[in-house]
Amino acid sequence: MPVRVNLDRVLLDRRMSLTELSDRVGVTIANLSILKTGKARAVRFSTLDALCRELQCQPGDLLTFESGPPSGYEED
Repeated sequence: MPVRVNLDRVLLDRRMSLTELSDRVGVTIANLSILKTGKARAVRFSTLDALCRELQCQPGDLLTFESGPPSGYEED
């Protein structure tokens, strides 16, 4: 998938657990885990806003774009 989520790296840099982040942003651990493992197909701007606020980062720190066809999609 061309858009990658770097939540695991940012959490490691901040020395913060997924549980602590979940408590701070009000998003379930299960949903954060889906995001962290790259299995999320979408993210709400309100969630992205809360993550950036609590992790003191920019959206570009959490999301990166990599060239190539998206995985899981058929090409036309």
